[in-house]
Amino acid sequence: MLQFIGQHFYSFLVDLVRLCLWLTILVVIFVPLERLFAAHPQKILRQEIGADLGYYFLSSLLPALLLSAPLGVLAWAVYRTVPGSLHAATAALPLWARALAGLVAGEIGYYGYHRLSHQVPFLWRFHSIHHSATQIDFLVNTRAHPVDMVLSKFSGLVPIYVLGLGGPLGAAGSTVPMVAALTGTVWGFFIHANLRWRLGPLEWLMSTPAFHHWHHTLAGPTNRNYASMLPWLDRIFGTHYLPREGWPAAYGIEAKLPCSLAGQLAYPLYARPAAPGPQKAAKQPPRLDVDAATTQRKSPRSQSPPRGKNAARTAASSVKPEPRKDKLRNVQQRETRDEQENQLAEANRRRRPLRRRAGHQRRG
Repeated sequence: MLQFIGQHFYSFLVDLVRLCLWLTILVVIFVPLERLFAAHPQKILRQEIGADLGYYFLSSLLPALLLSAPLGVLAWAVYRTVPGSLHAATAALPLWARALAGLVAGEIGYYGYHRLSHQVPFLWRFHSIHHSATQIDFLVNTRAHPVDMVLSKFSGLVPIYVLGLGGPLGAAGSTVPMVAALTGTVWGFFIHANLRWRLGPLEWLMSTPAFHHWHHTLAGPTNRNYASMLPWLDRIFGTHYLPREGWPAAYGIEAKLPCSLAGQLAYPLYARPAAPGPQKAAKQPPRLDVDAATTQRKSPRSQSPPRGKNAARTAASSVKPEPRKDKLRNVQQRETRDEQENQLAEANRRRRPLRRRAGHQRRG
């Protein structure tokens, strides 16, 4: 018994040292880049950095342990249901072709689960932990509840196993799943990074930080950009959103989660956070009546001020404190106010030449 515990404890220490080395490499690569090319200026030791470090180790250690039994059941089901001729055909492909097919198949499986995790309330309970981050950087990639992490990885492996591109037994069967998992993990750190890089036409083929940051937006269109590496899947299924310029003004979800790691792990078991709303077109700001606004500015005496009791009531109401509003409403009101001011300035700019011409005609 002691020998068994000692072996597993030694293996755990080896994995822990390996994860610390990987974390050091990630910090050396991404921290300087995020300081030089930041999309949103923020501190390195940002809010909830401690919880995200805990998620980094949990998300790296637990999936391998929790996935062993489900993958065994999946391999048995595939063996009993999928024709052997299909597996023979895929096995005859060269390694590069099987690896490429595995990346696409795994991405399709992940896209399906990721979209369901936004639409099914039970799945959203766990996936909301990932979206609760209000500041985005490379470390948010591993900010996920263990249940959500296991389901997402399992969904990506299902099509790989069904097509015979990989299996749980033997080194040959694990090559393609390992390549797909490693590529997805590394690319996940990149698309979560706080980098303002844009890749031009390549954004049609591969995801970028801008593409995935809009997936985490709080104020913009929700339920978009589910793919992790291949954005053309979102174009096919009508969930793509990537403006040419601009970044989300706010991140996170409307629900308030516990700050501690233990509280967030227990949160999906008792809370029911509201899922993101359906895809809606962005509301256009109300058009400002420029003529009325200009007239009111020119003739402020046209409206008689209130007198007597009405004046006292008006003065009292003007000093009432503004009710507290959430971050989403503030962002929307700010955008509407800016749009109205731009419309008013544009209208005044167009009227200046007309006034000058009228003045010249009168003088003539």
